[in-house]
Order: sequence, then C-alpha cells, then structure tokens
Amino acid sequence: MGWMMAVVAVLLMAAGCADYGSRGSRNGYELREGNAVYYWRTDLRLDSTERAFLGQYHINKVYCRYFDVVMLAAGDGDSLVPMPNATITFADTLPDSIELVPTIYITEDCMHEWHEGLAEKIVKRILQMNETNDITGVREIQMDCDYTARSRQTYYRFLEEIGRQWIKNNQSSSLSTLTIPLSTTIRLHQLQMAVPPVDYGVLMLYNTGDPRKFAERNPVLDIRDVQPYVKYLSGYGLPLAVAYPVYRWQRNIHNVRVEHTVEASEILNVKQMVEHQCQDLRRAIITYHLDEENIHRYPPDVYEKIYKH
Repeated sequence: MGWMMAVVAVLLMAAGCADYGSRGSRNGYELREGNAVYYWRTDLRLDSTERAFLGQYHINKVYCRYFDVVMLAAGDGDSLVPMPNATITFADTLPDSIELVPTIYITEDCMHEWHEGLAEKIVKRILQMNETNDITGVREIQMDCDYTARSRQTYYRFLEEIGRQWIKNNQSSSLSTLTIPLSTTIRLHQLQMAVPPVDYGVLMLYNTGDPRKFAERNPVLDIRDVQPYVKYLSGYGLPLAVAYPVYRWQRNIHNVRVEHTVEASEILNVKQMVEHQCQDLRRAIITYHLDEENIHRYPPDVYEKIYKH
C-alpha cells in the first residue's frame, strides 16, 4: 500500500506541474519551448564566437539587460530616489530570427516604499531606448528583483503598474497590445511566496548560496542549496522558464582573489533534479550569460545537455 501511495503522489505532482501553463499568469499565458540566453554586459557587441553560439544552440530569445534601477541621491542631496544606472549601449544588433527582451534589474531597496511614477518612467525609458537604437518588434519585457517579504507587496503593485503603463504609452504604436508578456525572475526563496502578477517567471538557479560560506559550498550553485526548495515547484502557480549559470564569479576577500565556477556535473545534476520534480521545466531553458569566455568554459556536449528539452 505504501508504494502505491507514493506512485499516486508522484503522478499528482506531475499532473499539477503539467497544467501550470495556464494557472496564475495574467492572461493564461502558455510558455513556448525554446532556448535563450541572458546578455548582461553594458555594451551590446557580439563577436563571431558569440554569434556562432546563438546559431549552434538554436537561441531564439535574448534577455538583454537595458539598465539597473538603484537608490541614488536626489538633487537636494538629502534623500535617495530610484534612478537608472549602468545603461547599455548598442553597438551591434541581434540576428533577425532572435527576439530581444528588455530586462530591467531593480535593487530590492527600491521597493521598500511606493515611488509614484517609477513604473511610467521605466516604461518610457525602455521605449525611448528602442526608438533611439532602431529596435523594433519588442513583444515582451522582464523585471528582475530580489524581492523579500518586506518588499513583495510593493513590487507586485509595481509589476501591475508596469503592465498598465506599457499599454498606456503604446496607444499609437504598433507595439500596442493588451497581452504583451511581462515576466519576472524568481529566486528560490521566492517560491514560498504568493505568485507575482506576471505571465511567467524565470527560476534563477544561480547565486543560490550564502557568499559568506564559500569555503563550505559554492555560492553560485550547489545542489544542496537547491534541494530544500524543489518541493515548491510542482504547486507553483506560474509557468516557469529556468536559468542556469555558466559564468565565473571573481571577488576579493581579505586581499585574496577568490574564484567561483560551477562544475558541469553540478549544473546537470541540478537540472535533472528540478526536471524530475516538474517536467515543464524542460520547456524554456536559459543560460546566464552570453560571453565568449563563458562559451569556452564548457565543451559543446555540456551545452547540448543543458539545452536538452
């Protein structure tokens, strides 16, 4: 009887995950199968190796960081307000077959209180950057924030306002649509919270550990840090893409350079674990982030396994 109950439980989890493409999202959004990358540099410029990578692994979407939003001193010098920072410049273009998704990173302290007009300013800045750089065909935007229990409600209200402002500011544009997808990143600890008001999330399977405990576990990715949160995947009420780390993190600790990279086996073991819990996590796969050095970090067969659906 015990084994039968276990089988039933597994089947229920699989069924719950299999139909989550229409649960929780704003518009019953169905996440398409595909391969993607993040682009996180401050200059969009692709070399031949990076272009070859996009073609070799059938990349159909690039989540491109447009700018950060951080708390900076206002003109009076006495208060801090959310301001754009580290804005990208466009020295190159993506292949026509690849969709560009403007992505905005927002520091968590920007969401400690409501800032009237912030969502509108961000939307207008995205649209202005698109116009200035002749970027057309944008069909989706993404927000990235490590929101916490303190900032969650403000951030969710902000996401709703982003959606409204996108429609409002596109009234006379060919981009105007009531169903433009809006996504947000989802960190492991955020799986325990109510789902955000977006069409889908990107599960960040990097920066999963405590940087202070680097001698014990890799802070970029360690399966032991992921495992406690896997139980939340099958019941999570949003479609989820998933992003895996292929980068190196270097930092200086007490005047000693410490370098963190993730073994290919660790990435693939984590991938196997989360996909076993929720098969739909095979649908949309992202690597963070596109860079020639990261491309050479792993052999082609590893990338093929990461992007295997």
